[in-house]
Amino acid sequence: LDVLGFEAADVDAFAELAEHLAVADARVEFGSEAEAQQRGVERLLRFELLAQENAHLRGLLDMSRRVEVKSIAADILYNAPDPFARKVILDRGAQQGVEAGLAVVDAYGVIGQVTRVHPIQAEVTLLTDRNQSIPVSVVRNGVRGVLYGVGRGLLEMRHVLADVDIQPGDQLVTSGLDGVFVPGLPVATVTRVNRDQDAFARIECEPLAAIERSVQVLVIGRAAYPPPPPPPETERRR
Repeated sequence: LDVLGFEAADVDAFAELAEHLAVADARVEFGSEAEAQQRGVERLLRFELLAQENAHLRGLLDMSRRVEVKSIAADILYNAPDPFARKVILDRGAQQGVEAGLAVVDAYGVIGQVTRVHPIQAEVTLLTDRNQSIPVSVVRNGVRGVLYGVGRGLLEMRHVLADVDIQPGDQLVTSGLDGVFVPGLPVATVTRVNRDQDAFARIECEPLAAIERSVQVLVIGRAAYPPPPPPPETERRR
């Protein structure tokens, strides 16, 4: 049959072509919707990351207000290339006022101590390093001890007698007895107490800081203590 100059075969061919075009249009439309959904997911992830970063920065600001001493904001650049130690490198150094021995904190607590300083970078030994220790006290009752890194992201409080009142859930803060760490910085939570071994308890702790995940940190300065009072007049005459 010839309709307007087209054969029946031509009509079938045009119908098949139209069907292919419709399928192609549907695929394009579906692809556009999928791409739009993907872009929406990416935007949501970016917003969540920004919200987390803002919350962390607010936490750092709160921490700097709590310690009431000079602090230096810094970023962690990378892990130190030492497979037997837990150390990181900061993007601040002597030129910015960083000194060896200063405490380093994130928004949640102490992550470590500055152990080496270069002009524009500094090395920080993390709390979880086996060679790192920090004097602490229990918030609940003031019991003092020394916290040591034991690897695996954990800490251990030592030099505490087995009959001393300390229990899981207790919060530990810096005692300040070493004259290096500002007192009262959050450090760890007691997770387990074993009193069965000897005269001293074995106290396992978990750091409060996000030691393995932090990026923005504060280097905490030393507390400025007033000078000693002058000797009495009678002693000066002698």
